[in-house]
Amino acid sequence: MMSQEQNDLITRTGPKDPCGKLMRSYWQPAALVDELEGARPIRPVRLLGESLVLFRDESGRYGLIDRHCAHRGADLAFGRLEHGGLRCAFHGWLFDAIGQCIETPAEPKDSKLCQNIRQRSYPVVEKSGILWAYLGEGEPPAFPEIDCFIAPGSHTFAFKGHMACNWLQALEVGIDPAHASYLHRFFEDEDTSTAYGKQFRGASAGSDLPMTKILREYDRPIINVEHTEYGLRLIALREIDEERTHVRVTNQLFPHGFVIPMSTEMTITQWHVPVDDENCYWYAIFTSYSNPVDKQKMRDQRLELYELPDYVSRKNRSNDYGFDPHEQQTATYTGMGTDINVHDQWAVESMGAIQDRTKEHLGSSDKAIVQYRRLLRQEIEKVQGGEKPMLFLDEANARSIQGPATMDGIGPTRGWETYWMEVDVKRRRGAPWTAPVPKELADNVHRLTAAE
Repeated sequence: MMSQEQNDLITRTGPKDPCGKLMRSYWQPAALVDELEGARPIRPVRLLGESLVLFRDESGRYGLIDRHCAHRGADLAFGRLEHGGLRCAFHGWLFDAIGQCIETPAEPKDSKLCQNIRQRSYPVVEKSGILWAYLGEGEPPAFPEIDCFIAPGSHTFAFKGHMACNWLQALEVGIDPAHASYLHRFFEDEDTSTAYGKQFRGASAGSDLPMTKILREYDRPIINVEHTEYGLRLIALREIDEERTHVRVTNQLFPHGFVIPMSTEMTITQWHVPVDDENCYWYAIFTSYSNPVDKQKMRDQRLELYELPDYVSRKNRSNDYGFDPHEQQTATYTGMGTDINVHDQWAVESMGAIQDRTKEHLGSSDKAIVQYRRLLRQEIEKVQGGEKPMLFLDEANARSIQGPATMDGIGPTRGWETYWMEVDVKRRRGAPWTAPVPKELADNVHRLTAAE
């Protein structure tokens, strides 16, 4: 359990909140690049409790500025894109991509009023299908050279989805290896050859055992948590028999991301980005180490659940997440269909807008969550003391963070510690793009053996 004060410290991300100051030390996903396609590339954005408007001008520059016009507060999300900026529809005031007012057409011709008027603005960069914004002070950090940022566009796909709850409880599902055996349990196994684009539906690496079977029948994983330069590494072990153990390696990417295996070919790097304290978006980049991503198929699969333009789930609290008691008895543990995003959404939204952690009782399977909360408090204290937090990198150190390695496969019960590294290294060396081998793995895997 924790006190209410402690819970507030690690959940609230407004401009004056300690955790909000930490979050503003990092680039934050603000929108998908896809959202600014079309004839009118303007989107309202709510991010870290701030109301903003994102746009792309005629020259292709992105701007992220205060949503309410500096004149009399009208909504710039309804503005006009013209003459090098975004023009307010109320009196025609025009703002460029850095928020500078460049025209006040209702004023006298010789007026210099606009010279001293500037909307608050934030820098925006495009990376791997996502538009990233930096809401902090000073120079923004460099992006780490992790796989989803290194892979070519042909081998990545980005998507997002809304959750009506605080960012922290959404993140904590992703660093909880035990829940998958229950929340995502299927009573029957499907043909694994049709699993493309679906998590936990394919076969585990090195076997023909479906992941659904492994999660269902081996539901008491041994969980190891290791501290790394980028956050935490989680290793979940499910012993099949004396000779074979299922090994799943995932990562917490500080401050609010994780990197997990989706299949033998693909990983998911996902961030849980505060809209405000009671809403968040998950942003995911799917990275393939073999064939180019079938973006149309991946997008179509996800649009069966998520509704545009706000990427809100069609299954939600208003319709009980599609709950079917007969399905719960016969097909799935939750009775909420086969899309695991719905399962996760129900779990985290059912806790309330901000989970009351003063009433929870954690067990040994929650060890990664305990370690992450300690890490989060530690880094909040650093920022409060004027220090740079973990993973705030400069260009010289960006390459120091690579990978991180993931694995989901069945290896030897004795020797799994090297086996998972070998599997990851083999995949990287066989990729059609230059997938860097993290130094830790390179130092430990001198030759491929069990993974060959």
